[in-house]
Amino acid sequence: MAPNKQLPRSTPEAQGISSAAVLGFVEAVEQHGLALHSMQLLRHGHVVAEGWWQPYAPDAPHMLFSLSKSFTSTAVGFAVAEGLLSVDDHVLTFFPDDAPTDPSNNLKAMRVRDLLTMTTGHVEDTLPRFFRERSTNWARTFFSVPVEREPGTHFLYNSGATYMLSATVQQVTGMKLIDYLEPRLFKPLGITGVTWEESPQGINTGGWGLKAKTEDIANFGQLYLQKGMWDGKQVVPAAWVEEATSFQSDNSNQGNPDWQQGYGYQFWRCRHNAYRGDGAFGQFCVVMEEQDAVLAITSGLQDMQAVLNLVWEHVLPAMQPGTRAEDHAAQTKLAGKLASLALPPQTGEASSAMAARVSGTTYHMDANELQIESLRFDFSGDGCTLALRDEHGTHEIRCDNGAWERSTTRLVTGAPQPTAASGAWTADDTYTAQICLYETPFIYTLTCRFAENQLFVHACVNVSFGPTEWPTIVGRVA
Repeated sequence: MAPNKQLPRSTPEAQGISSAAVLGFVEAVEQHGLALHSMQLLRHGHVVAEGWWQPYAPDAPHMLFSLSKSFTSTAVGFAVAEGLLSVDDHVLTFFPDDAPTDPSNNLKAMRVRDLLTMTTGHVEDTLPRFFRERSTNWARTFFSVPVEREPGTHFLYNSGATYMLSATVQQVTGMKLIDYLEPRLFKPLGITGVTWEESPQGINTGGWGLKAKTEDIANFGQLYLQKGMWDGKQVVPAAWVEEATSFQSDNSNQGNPDWQQGYGYQFWRCRHNAYRGDGAFGQFCVVMEEQDAVLAITSGLQDMQAVLNLVWEHVLPAMQPGTRAEDHAAQTKLAGKLASLALPPQTGEASSAMAARVSGTTYHMDANELQIESLRFDFSGDGCTLALRDEHGTHEIRCDNGAWERSTTRLVTGAPQPTAASGAWTADDTYTAQICLYETPFIYTLTCRFAENQLFVHACVNVSFGPTEWPTIVGRVA
């Protein structure tokens, strides 16, 4: 299924880009073991290269994590243009019922601008407090964190600050962020099917939680590249685009080079005079103004700087003014590569003598951090149906051998989510299953070793904010 409103397609050379260089970027990504899930490269408003690593697909939205922040910034820009607030308004004025009885001078001085530029004066990200204290009123929790520095003077990445932007927009508009953006941003750009997580009070999380398709990210970047213009209409005020993407605060205290170039209003400045929105595990909307180009990427990786390094090495120097002579051989190679992209399914044997002995057997698992209560394996044909029971119920997942089998489960969150799985015998007594939640970056691997009436399961995940693997779980036949 194609996205609702497609950008025009073109060969790379027609837009002044070398197909061979784009192919070099894709190959370098794979050679470096960087697990991209999708990429879409735009030049002069045309898509010149795009690809999805199966089981990820163009019609599937992807979790954006902190790339959501740039969309939240845009909502603030609309509210400013409509006269509902100013970036110089003091934050406390919007939350009289949640303010402390005796706020500090620094808290009283905090402005909307300080939320936008991550210069609230906090010395710790306020977000962990929301969850650690099991707060149901996140605004009140935000205000309870000491503001130890003068707002506007110190950069600290603070996702709680972005939540407060979302809460402020809802205060002044009476609408959730996602609903406020629908007629102003999503509809003009043809963006459909987006979802956004909410706080316990029904406020969109703002700093994370948005799901959108790769082409939605590309459209958003192209809108900003065009200074807020879309189809001949000024969708986002040009002045806001300029402010939001300009150097507003000094973030040179950050670690990696592309995180030290300055911060705007929920946008990062990059090397080479580019800027971007980005999210954990490699969700990118990179806008290269001087090259009139946009690169949208989704992925599941820990080293985000590594991807940007390859963009600057391969893609950036491949763009020249005007057009290039069509390179049909390189175009054919690039098209073939992009059409065949896939994350490798689990490798191993399709069957084992052990399969017949354990098929249909239910193993009850000892107490474990993943809350897995039982596992059953039904082997048939070239795969296995894995029945996993946890706190959310029983999930049946078909694992194909040598391919990704799509289904829907309630794993992890308890809500239905698209899943693709593959499995194989990696030893005579060991079956390994990969479970990809392909609207997220997360791929879980269960390595299951059978012994007598016992089952030993080693579980790991490709990326995580916490542990990526867990202690071995032991199961027994009832």
